[in-house]
Amino acid sequence: MSQPASSQRRWSAACPNCGAQVEFASAASASAVCSFCRSSLLRDGEALRKIGISAELLADYSPLQLGAGGRFAGEAFSVLGRLQLGYSGDSWNEWHVLFDSGKSGWLSEDNGQFVLSFDATLSEAPPQSHELVLGDLLVLAGQSWRVAALTQVKVLAAQGELPRPPELQTAHWLAELRNDKNEVGTLDFFQTGAVQWSLGRPVRFEELAMYGLREDKQEAAFKARSFECPSCGAALTPKLAISKAIVCGQCQAVVDISQGLSADLGHYAQENGGREPQIPLGAIGQLAFDGSSQRPWQVLGYQERCDLPAAGSDDEQTFWREYLLFNKLEGFAFLVDTEEGWSLVRPLTGSPQGSGDKVQWQGKGFKKRWTYRAKVTHVLGEFYWQVEREQQALISDYEGASGNPGALLSREQTDKEVTWSLGQKIDAGAVAKAFKLAADAGSGLTRDAGSLSSRGTDPRFVRNFVLGLFALFFVFMLVKSCSGDDCQSYKDNFGEASTEYAQCLRSGGPRIYPGGGSYSGGSYGGSGSGGGGHK
Repeated sequence: MSQPASSQRRWSAACPNCGAQVEFASAASASAVCSFCRSSLLRDGEALRKIGISAELLADYSPLQLGAGGRFAGEAFSVLGRLQLGYSGDSWNEWHVLFDSGKSGWLSEDNGQFVLSFDATLSEAPPQSHELVLGDLLVLAGQSWRVAALTQVKVLAAQGELPRPPELQTAHWLAELRNDKNEVGTLDFFQTGAVQWSLGRPVRFEELAMYGLREDKQEAAFKARSFECPSCGAALTPKLAISKAIVCGQCQAVVDISQGLSADLGHYAQENGGREPQIPLGAIGQLAFDGSSQRPWQVLGYQERCDLPAAGSDDEQTFWREYLLFNKLEGFAFLVDTEEGWSLVRPLTGSPQGSGDKVQWQGKGFKKRWTYRAKVTHVLGEFYWQVEREQQALISDYEGASGNPGALLSREQTDKEVTWSLGQKIDAGAVAKAFKLAADAGSGLTRDAGSLSSRGTDPRFVRNFVLGLFALFFVFMLVKSCSGDDCQSYKDNFGEASTEYAQCLRSGGPRIYPGGGSYSGGSYGGSGSGGGGHK
C-alpha cells in the first residue's frame, strides 16, 4: 500500500481497554477504533482515552477495505478508517482516506456513484439546521446552493483511524447542499454544537486507480449470498453486492436487504400484477451518453409509475416505465419509456440553478414543461435504494431550451431529498438495436404519437396508422390487465372513497391512450426517490 511521505507522522499507543497497540498513520488524527476490542479511542496527550464502544459493522460487501490505496489528482492516498452511518433503516459508508501530503478526505457513495469530499473551514457563521428548508436556495462559502437533503443520521459503527472522534449512536442533523458546478456541500450539525462543513465532487471509481480491494473476498461472499424469499421460500440471489432491495421472481414480494441477510428480512406483497418488461431483466445493451463512447449497460431493475392527478382535477392519469441500468465503471442510469418516446438519463451529483420555469445546468438552459406528483405501482429486479410501498415523489420535467435540443432534466422531491437527473432522447430503434431485441419486440417499442398528423399518401402514414391501431389495442389490453374489471385499479390504488375512483366510475371506466406499446405520459428522469445513500 502507499505509505505516507514521512514516517515521522506515524504514532502509536496502547489501547486503555485491552492493551493492544493502536497505530496512527498520521499524528494529526484525533481518534481511532481498536481493531481488537472495538473501543472508540480519543488521543489524550501521549496516551489514548476510551470514549465508547463501536457496534459491529453491518455486512455491506463494499469493495473498499482498510489498507486499500489509490491516486487522485496525481497524489497517492490510503484508506485508513470508516464511518458507517444510518437513517430511516438505510445505511452507507464514508471512508477516511489519507494522502501522502498529510491531507485527509472522505470517499463515499452518492446514488450509485462515488464522491470524494474534504473538510473545509467556513469564513462565515453557518446556518442552523432549523433554518434550512428542503429545496431552498442558500448562499454559503461564496456559492449558491440548493438544499438537497435534510436527514437525521447516526454513526452506527466506526473502524480504523479517524480525523475526529465519532459521536456513536447519537442522532444529529445532516444537510446536503448541491450546486450547478456539480459539487456537494455537507453540513453536519453535531450534538456537541459543532458544525462541520465539507466540500466534494463526483469521481469515477476507475480513475482512482485503486488497489488492495477486497474483490476476492467480496466475490466469495457474494456467491454465497443466495437466500430464501421470506414470503414464498424461493431462492433469491442479488446480482449486485450494493443492492438494497430485491423482488422475488416467483411471488413478486419486495424484500428489503439493506440491513444484510442475517436479519429478519422485511418484505411486502405487491397488489398490482404489472406488465412483463419489454426489455428483459439481465439484458445487456451497448448505449452511449452524449460525448461518451458506448458501454455495456445491464438491466438490473424495472418499475412502473403513474402520476396522481389532484383531487377534483380533470387531468387524465398517465403511466410509464423505467429500467434501472448498471455499468461497473459508470454506476447507474435509467432508460425511460413514455408516451412521447424513450430517454436515457443519469442522476446528477450537483443541482441546476434558476427559478420559476427556467433553470440552467453548466451553461445550458432548460424550460419547465410540467410538475406533477407520481408514485411507483410495480417493481421487478433489484435496486440500489430501499424500495418502499407505493413510493411517491413530486416531479418537475424540463426540456432543453433553444440551442440545447433533445436534452432533458428531471427534478424529484420526496420528504427526504431532492434529486436531479440529466438525459437525452433516444430513438426506439436504437433501443431495440442496443439490446438486440427480436424484430417483433422491437416494433412494439416505436412511438407513433405524431403519425396521425402525417400529410398526403406517404406509405409511412399507412404503416404508422396500422401500427397505431395495433398499439391502441395493445394498450387497451395493458390497461385492462392493470385495472381488472374497469375501475378496479383506481379502487386498489387510491381507495374506494377516492376522487379518482369516483371519477372513473362516472366516466364509464379508465381512459385509454394510444402509446405504441407503452404506458402513456411519464417522467423524463429515472426515479432515485428514496435512494442514494450518503450523500
